[in-house]
Amino acid sequence: MKILIAEDDFTSRSILLRMLGELGECEVAVDGEEALEVFKNNFGTSDAYQLLCLDIMMPKLSGQEVLRKIRAFEKLNAVEPDGAVKVIMTTALGDSETVIDAFKNGCESYVVKPISKHLLFEEIKRLGFEA
Repeated sequence: MKILIAEDDFTSRSILLRMLGELGECEVAVDGEEALEVFKNNFGTSDAYQLLCLDIMMPKLSGQEVLRKIRAFEKLNAVEPDGAVKVIMTTALGDSETVIDAFKNGCESYVVKPISKHLLFEEIKRLGFEA
């Protein structure tokens, strides 16, 4: 599995890399613009991302903005829903308004920090990946 971790905080990024490295090849983006650029550069290739772990509070573009732009990009490129990248929001924000907005924007899962490896892997399994 190819995974993109979009996380500006070094510690959170390191933890996610260590956890998700067991499941496949992981790459990182440290801000929203980089996440969007890296996603688009790998789109449609044999190296395309299957899973995106996306923080919400990031510089340049928020995770919510990145998610909206990715879903619009996929729609523009006629990606069927079952072929879209699976997105897990990984964030410190747990208020209901933010969670609802994330699902409206097209995420498949939402995990609040601090991230439990067990919970994260359960969500990954629920999305149809082996964990």
